[in-house]
Amino acid sequence: MKLGLYTECFGNRSFEEMLSLSQSMGIKYLEIGTGNWSKPAHMDLDLLLSSSDARDEYLGKINEEGLYLEALNCSGNQLEPSDTGREHEAVVYKTFQLAELLGVKKIVMMSGLPGGGPDSPYPVWVTNTWPHNFTDMLNYQWDSIAIPWWKEAAKKASSHGIEQIAIENHPNNLVYNVSTIRRLHEEAGEIIGLNLDPSHSFYMGGDPIIMAKKLATDGLIYHVHGKDTRIEKDIADTEMLFETCDHMAPQNIRPWNYVAVGYGHDQLWWKTFIAALKMNGYDGVVSIEVGDTLMDDITAISKSAEFLKKVLI
Repeated sequence: MKLGLYTECFGNRSFEEMLSLSQSMGIKYLEIGTGNWSKPAHMDLDLLLSSSDARDEYLGKINEEGLYLEALNCSGNQLEPSDTGREHEAVVYKTFQLAELLGVKKIVMMSGLPGGGPDSPYPVWVTNTWPHNFTDMLNYQWDSIAIPWWKEAAKKASSHGIEQIAIENHPNNLVYNVSTIRRLHEEAGEIIGLNLDPSHSFYMGGDPIIMAKKLATDGLIYHVHGKDTRIEKDIADTEMLFETCDHMAPQNIRPWNYVAVGYGHDQLWWKTFIAALKMNGYDGVVSIEVGDTLMDDITAISKSAEFLKKVLI
């Protein structure tokens, strides 16, 4: 398997510095954000779309460091019933266009989350089907919004030579578990698979090892994030894991925290996870993503890289 990096983790550093740091840490494969939820710190989407010289220079700098552009990430909420949704959709379609021009075959993104009905101004994440009107909301979100949008998006992506769209199992999205990625795959086609990010499964109550076994066997894992979560049990036991604590609140008051890889789950867990992926057919990139507020970016990424080098096979 291959060690990669979602370069948003170096979002406060220049493109050139990000490349140099990645190379020095033994990271070879890059997943670069084009916009939406992430700042496009290492890519000017419009410039690269408009200039072949800019594209040649961009890819040249990556190649000079011995690195590879594995995927473009345009995660956002293109299904949001607002101007934000339309803006995110535009970035998604521009990303498809740029992928073709750069020779990139994989896009990483999120499924998106519609409103709860035709007149809903905000996205609604339905996680329980009682009272019964929540079932009506869920049916509307899938049947009226998500499935039509994704069928069209899959066609557009394919027309630009994209082979895989890896959907992250992220909360506040329609796709976040095994059954929902299977549904989108069945509705929109073979181009759709999962970006398995274990960090989200931990605090949603899932087991990424079992998810890996179920989905990799069917060839439905297209990408993996090397990201960890630590459950703060003394807080989680009273507040539970679905909570509304501020995302950037101090770690000692949150029931769970994103952490550098290895600071939430030990080597044995990660070795078992990696083995489950590989024995069931996934032998691709594991892309580091870190959001540990106790460490600076270089410390968190370097620790994660060194940890993953010991467990990748």
